[in-house]
Amino acid sequence: MTIDAVPGLCRSFKFRKMLATSGASGIRPVKILSHPQSNAGVGTLTLRIPAFAAAFFLLVIFSSVQSHAQWVQSNVPANTSVQSLAVNDTNLFAGTDGGVYFSSDNGMSWVNIGLTDRSVLSLAIRPDSTGGKNLFAGANAYGVSLSTNNGKSWTYVNSGMYSSYVLSLAALDTNLLAGTTDGVFVTTNNGSSWISTGLRDIFVDAFGVSGPFLYAGTYGSRTFLSTDNGSSWTADSVGLTDPFVRALMVSPDGTGGTNLFAGTDGGIFRSSNNGASWSKTAFTKSYVYSLAFAGTKIFAGTYYNGAFLSTNNGTSWTVVNTGLTNITVRALAVSGTYLLAGTDAGVWRRPLSELVVSVRQTNNGDVPGEFVLEQNYPNPFNTSTTITFGLSGSSHVRLTVYDVLGREVSVLVNETREAGVHEVRFDCSNLASGVYLYRIEAERFVQTKGLLLCK
Repeated sequence: MTIDAVPGLCRSFKFRKMLATSGASGIRPVKILSHPQSNAGVGTLTLRIPAFAAAFFLLVIFSSVQSHAQWVQSNVPANTSVQSLAVNDTNLFAGTDGGVYFSSDNGMSWVNIGLTDRSVLSLAIRPDSTGGKNLFAGANAYGVSLSTNNGKSWTYVNSGMYSSYVLSLAALDTNLLAGTTDGVFVTTNNGSSWISTGLRDIFVDAFGVSGPFLYAGTYGSRTFLSTDNGSSWTADSVGLTDPFVRALMVSPDGTGGTNLFAGTDGGIFRSSNNGASWSKTAFTKSYVYSLAFAGTKIFAGTYYNGAFLSTNNGTSWTVVNTGLTNITVRALAVSGTYLLAGTDAGVWRRPLSELVVSVRQTNNGDVPGEFVLEQNYPNPFNTSTTITFGLSGSSHVRLTVYDVLGREVSVLVNETREAGVHEVRFDCSNLASGVYLYRIEAERFVQTKGLLLCK
């Protein structure tokens, strides 16, 4: 594509089959390549539009389309605070300050299914004796309730539990554990009766399970380990310098082992030896309320800082808040190909395919000396490609994809990024073959490049 000056108030846009770029200083001619499989001659399409429109051809959106490269809000009322999420195959449940909600479409639409008079802080699902599933809900001041029919009806199951504030639940093979403001309680008969364990008189905010190892995260006393299904506990927190543990998660480390992560009021800690010792990750934000993982992707939800992603076991983190207007993330869950976030403004959803972001340094270990947008690779490509950009300093970044008519196709990034080299995967599985343009805006740096999707 070239842009030629013409007399009067118009410019001539000549589209010759393929790609164009524009730099921070304006649009400039570039080399044009034809599709290698095309037998047609080089064609020229001339459009005449006012000069001001030519200057902003890639900046102005001439027609709006729905962008999916961001968080999308579900129909859970926006004034609802979502405290917990649970996944059972294709069924999803959300514990809120207005009861329990249910979704059967990966979290896009929800219906309230009961317990509307209480704040549901925790949820757990475990098999029953007939091959079905039991749904447990732990509430604030109401103890534990059980549903055997996906929330259509509920029964109190609190016999033997003298604490009515249930902060967390964990389903094991044979036992169900409840973390309360008075320690841990355990039941072996789906809640018909509960007994207090060796961990008493303490707020238990979170559980983590890895084979025979059961972990409890407490508010004020760090973490504890049990190897006998919760009957007895030992302190397990060497190196865990923050005593307020709000979330625990066990995830694969990519080499056949596991990592244990603890979300605390002072950041995220990691243990690679079942909690025997801990080290603090590079996560710098406070008040980590929730953790989740999908493969090698680790997600963290925070109070008033939104959601974060790590693809290297917590060594580095990237904020992933594009489209997320409420950034207090109290719960996270993975359902199918989506990541769900429970916030103080309902449930939000985002495809996991969009959340493939990594940050690396240059070969000499330094951050880039300038802002740069690299050519996507591979190009041409089928289905997906990677776009790389470098930042010499922290900056708010907007990375947008347009079609050749200037219509916005996808917003890949719209948030603050740290200095370094960032990689974003662009999933085009739902787009038609053709030429697309991607544009970065970061401080005073603006650049556009072209990419070619061939299916």
